[in-house]
Amino acid sequence: MSARLAPIILLAFAAISQYQPTVIGTQRSYRLQPSLLFSRFFSRIRSTRRRFPPSPRSYAEMSEAGSKLFERKQASYKNLDGRFEIHTEKYQGQQYSHIYFTRLHHMRNLLYTLVPKWKPNLPVKTVLGLEEGKECIIVGTIYKHMKLKPSILDEYAKERSKVPLVKPHNFLHPDDHLILEDESGRVALTGSFLDPSAFVTGIVVALHGKETSKGDFLVQDMLEAGIPPQTKLPLSSREDKYVVFVSGLSIGSSEFNPLQFQLLIDHITGHLGDENEQSIASQVVRLVVAGNSVQIAQGLLSGHTIAPRDQSASVEPIKELDILLNQLAAAMPVDIMPGLDDPANYSLPQQPLNRCLFPGAFAYNTFLSCTNPHQFELDGVLFLGTSGQNIDDLFKYSEAKNRLEFLERTMRWRHLVPTAPNTVGCYPFTNRDPFLVESCPHVYFVGNQEKYETAFMQGPEKQLVRLICIPKFCQTGIAVALNLRNLECHTLSFSTSLDV
Repeated sequence: MSARLAPIILLAFAAISQYQPTVIGTQRSYRLQPSLLFSRFFSRIRSTRRRFPPSPRSYAEMSEAGSKLFERKQASYKNLDGRFEIHTEKYQGQQYSHIYFTRLHHMRNLLYTLVPKWKPNLPVKTVLGLEEGKECIIVGTIYKHMKLKPSILDEYAKERSKVPLVKPHNFLHPDDHLILEDESGRVALTGSFLDPSAFVTGIVVALHGKETSKGDFLVQDMLEAGIPPQTKLPLSSREDKYVVFVSGLSIGSSEFNPLQFQLLIDHITGHLGDENEQSIASQVVRLVVAGNSVQIAQGLLSGHTIAPRDQSASVEPIKELDILLNQLAAAMPVDIMPGLDDPANYSLPQQPLNRCLFPGAFAYNTFLSCTNPHQFELDGVLFLGTSGQNIDDLFKYSEAKNRLEFLERTMRWRHLVPTAPNTVGCYPFTNRDPFLVESCPHVYFVGNQEKYETAFMQGPEKQLVRLICIPKFCQTGIAVALNLRNLECHTLSFSTSLDV
């Protein structure tokens, strides 16, 4: 049997030897040569053989050949997803008013401590305690009245109407206006200081202004909670270690390219490139898969009974994902987060994907199914991220120059998903809001975005946050690598196109 496999394995290594990376700035690009069309098949052969330790003879052969062995670097890991888990919660028919009350109570106490430094000579009042013409401070939750906001009545009207309703890319309208509310009441906000297009429902702020003769509140200034405190990061004594982020694989969709993802697997597991590339691959200490890993046809998830032939179609993408994750988990620690298209609960926080979906990958203790949002610590670096639902929803109901600005706003508002539960589904928590950001992360990442973007965000107390928008891999072929030593980022770009 080994004699028969030898020519095949030699052919595979010959193909790999013709595959070389091209480095352009901070982007490392890879192009598949025609001789690598069978690489995915051979990588699966390697993944199945990898479970068994090499024989002493193979070690001796490697020593005689002079090949250099690289040991993968390790990093201390701490999972901090506890606050996003809902297994201890018990649903008893509660409504969503509890989570809004909890959010207002927590953020108001925080803003009360900041108001004396901001406006020391102004009184703080409730909405019901406003007096016409007298300047004061009010603290409450913003509600954004939107003319184009979808509702169930619109869906009904669309079914009854002969003319289909136009569905915009977002729901902004010039007539949108803001309202501030607390437990005592609500008041409309006027003036040119606040631009409604930059705000969404669910934000808690402090406003300086006065009540007008019409009963509105004329806003003159605003105070946000600001970036939370951050633990110091000792960067001087660190060595190069990388975390790789990938999202939007969409296995099962027409956009998924299995060869493209196999190139990523082979690169970070050290099966591609020369000794220099393999040395870099050995510095990858963790892979984070940030949601939307599979895509199952919506017709198969309608809740109706499906035919036996369609059952296999719904399972095949998950089986293929398990095979690919099996290769990764055999080489390095892997975190997988659920996304909007994955077989997980729809409402945030999404709970970990069930282990029965990945019988192969879960055989390794390096494989971890996580929540969405996901928070963890790696060598003292605090990570916080989502699979993209929070930022996608902000894009629908507000405006910004780019997606990174949405990330900055959520940090300043100290809330990951301010539009939950208004326009983003979430669990009806009664005595806590798990999306409040109480400790500033060093890395804040969001998956399934249209393109790769990154920047540093600096706070008034010398906080420094690396913001990362991870693009959809099925559309761009791009993964993101972050260096734990200095929080610098670069992309790993993979292509199977034969065009030069």
